[in-house]
Amino acid sequence: MTRRRWLLGLAALVAVMLVGAGAVVATRLVSRPTPGPVAGPATPSPSTAAPTTPAPVTSSPTPPPGADLKGPLNLLLVGVDTRVSVPGWEPHADAVLVLHVPAGLGRAYLFSLPRDLVVDIPAYPKAGYPGGRTKLTHAMSYGSRVPGDKAHPSTPQGYELLRTTVSRYTGLRIDAGAVITFGGFDKLVDTLGGVDLYVDQRVASIHRRPDGRYRDRSGSTYTGPQMVYQPGNRHLTGWQALDYARQRYTAGGDYTRQRHQQQLIRALARKILDQGLARDPDRVEQVVAALGKTLVYAAGGGRRLVDFAYALGGLPAEKFVLVGLPGDAVGSGGSYRGEQLLPVGRDFLAALRGGDADAYLAAHPSLRVRN
Repeated sequence: MTRRRWLLGLAALVAVMLVGAGAVVATRLVSRPTPGPVAGPATPSPSTAAPTTPAPVTSSPTPPPGADLKGPLNLLLVGVDTRVSVPGWEPHADAVLVLHVPAGLGRAYLFSLPRDLVVDIPAYPKAGYPGGRTKLTHAMSYGSRVPGDKAHPSTPQGYELLRTTVSRYTGLRIDAGAVITFGGFDKLVDTLGGVDLYVDQRVASIHRRPDGRYRDRSGSTYTGPQMVYQPGNRHLTGWQALDYARQRYTAGGDYTRQRHQQQLIRALARKILDQGLARDPDRVEQVVAALGKTLVYAAGGGRRLVDFAYALGGLPAEKFVLVGLPGDAVGSGGSYRGEQLLPVGRDFLAALRGGDADAYLAAHPSLRVRN
């Protein structure tokens, strides 16, 4: 395998790490330092028989990528709906997660924002969007619009408006992000050989049959046998993991779905660690082939994926904290408008910005996702 192909695979795998858990094992991926010129033993002078001392070995080590990134860092992880393959379909952000890594890069907090969170979306002239107050998921779709070309919405544009919206709501600067389609996520899990996950409550699928086929649909009503995920430790295939994490018609609704998505991301990180994927270039290329064009990466300041990956490489897996932010419905005139975070959730964001997340979670232990 050529160095160029290996680095291409490296970059793609780092993207997987960003989606799967903030690149917690990326230090294992970085290539060995390139040695500088080595001076050999000095040649004896013809005028003397005295032995000479060999010249010292010298080298010019290459600084590791992202060595100047000290934190805090914030990564935006977005899952978009499955209909992006439909011509003209505007991508919607069905899963919006933020990974916050404080200064020192020794700990990380992963939390979700409700897709229906009512937020102020700023004007975005590139898409012809004037701005407004609506659901967070629409920031992705409104931003993706390309004036004069309805047939080809732009996912990178949608991400840009979503990133700005999330940054303004949370007060956190977003340093980098990844957008992956559900189809890409399905392939990723299968490429890794499935994922081991603790199912914390009974979940009946509205989309799938037990054999994985889609259920029959008439309008908005699904019929036929349902796949059911029973509580306990389970090994899930790609379609099962995705299906389980998509279900929101459960006890707890979309907040339960957010928790399940976070748990799935953490389980994927453990899977990557257990397989030693980072040390196997052939497996790296399998991941590259599986993802294809289903993942979009973006970063500010021209930063590369490998920069963030190396910077986060020392993050211990046990310091990866899942946080659930509770909320409730927002209504107007008796009609549902969306969701809002409860004060305890909004105050967590303030604690995060102030570097007091650990103390806040100690005072509000119910926010921690345990399983």
